[in-house]
Amino acid sequence: MGLGSVPRPSPTRRRTHRKMRYETRVLLLALATGTASLIYALVELWVTGDHTSKTQWTLTLIICACWIGFAFAVKNAVVRPLQTLANMQAALREGDFSIRARQDGAPDALTELMFEVNALSEALHEQRLGNLEASALLRTVMAEIDVAVFAFDSDQRLRITNRAGEKLIGLPIERAAGLTAAELEITDLFEGEATRTIERSFQGGSGRYSVKRSRFRQGGVPHDLIVIADLSRTLREEERQAWQRLVRVLGHELNNSLAPIKSIGQSLVDIIRRPTRASDWEDDMKRGLQIITERADALTRFMQDYSRLARLPKPQMRPLVAGELVERVAALEQRLPICVERGPYIQIAADADQLEQLLINLIRNAVDASQETQGEVCVGWETNGSQLSIWVKDEGPGISNPSNLFVPFFTTKQGGSGIGLALSRQIAEAHGGIITLQNRSTGRGCEARFTLPVR
Repeated sequence: MGLGSVPRPSPTRRRTHRKMRYETRVLLLALATGTASLIYALVELWVTGDHTSKTQWTLTLIICACWIGFAFAVKNAVVRPLQTLANMQAALREGDFSIRARQDGAPDALTELMFEVNALSEALHEQRLGNLEASALLRTVMAEIDVAVFAFDSDQRLRITNRAGEKLIGLPIERAAGLTAAELEITDLFEGEATRTIERSFQGGSGRYSVKRSRFRQGGVPHDLIVIADLSRTLREEERQAWQRLVRVLGHELNNSLAPIKSIGQSLVDIIRRPTRASDWEDDMKRGLQIITERADALTRFMQDYSRLARLPKPQMRPLVAGELVERVAALEQRLPICVERGPYIQIAADADQLEQLLINLIRNAVDASQETQGEVCVGWETNGSQLSIWVKDEGPGISNPSNLFVPFFTTKQGGSGIGLALSRQIAEAHGGIITLQNRSTGRGCEARFTLPVR
């Protein structure tokens, strides 16, 4: 059917020799099948029969021609379908899925074989289309993502990169493909930890980068995949937002303190400048100075609280029993009896002082909320696999504005500092855990839950 030849000649010759031997064997078997009948017919024709010489030779030629013709027909009936299947397999190997074997609809073994080969061709065709679509999607994603991706072979020669990678090394893939990591001056990326953060200069820029290195196999040969993400832009944006939040908070608190100080100070100046003062001017002066002192003290406390939040030390991990810590902190609260629901007493590695401060903040907030509604407060702990959860439940009015819970200096309590939950979350994250606060699904009040890994 003209589907192309195999590139290596020696297998072709071997295949041709095998095919010829098979065809010859089928032809000989077909001839052998009719040999006995041929001999019997010739004996009857030439020995026992009473025929003329012309009749004998004519019948002999007819019998031999039929014998040989039917033998070749049997050979063709056996070999032709196999040749068709061989051609289809060759086409499938070359990636041509357009050829189909013709089926006459007869319910026999050959028709079933042709049907299965056609079904295999359809399946391979659909699989190839799926692979092409997936490859196109992968190329599009790699081209659009703002992360540099490099694939190196076992000799550390660059094979694949995306647009971000081209920009980082300052070369298009057409020129960079085949260059070694040493020629690209990035051999240091193959050293050190598989995931790390570095500060480095590349041909396409410099800054702080996150580097992740992994290995994969292609054709049984190990390759290296290096992913480089530029952290400078993200860090600058985070830093800008942090400064904006800081200025907003500081400005709000300073205005709250300086505005009344300025107003009262101006009033006191006016009192002193009056040529004739009222009889109680000294009392006005004392009250004004007292208010200035109170606002100055409040501003001082605010700055101390902010300094405390900003200077939280790194936790000193030491073994401790979580249950004993919860019981000890619950016993410190004297305003309201605390219900303790005990879990397993397991040992964890944590900073006892910081966890104590976290639990004190959570229990204090729960008691403040429950006192408004004459409710109860319960604390407890439980384990779930490799995690420990400590929860505090109250029966207060619940949370009305959950979006600002962990915003520093935001508070709904009279005289509150607004750093308790922010400090608690900072402590939780320093221990590799998380803290959540949400309204209870059953009953009134809210539930604070602190979850950390058990080391």
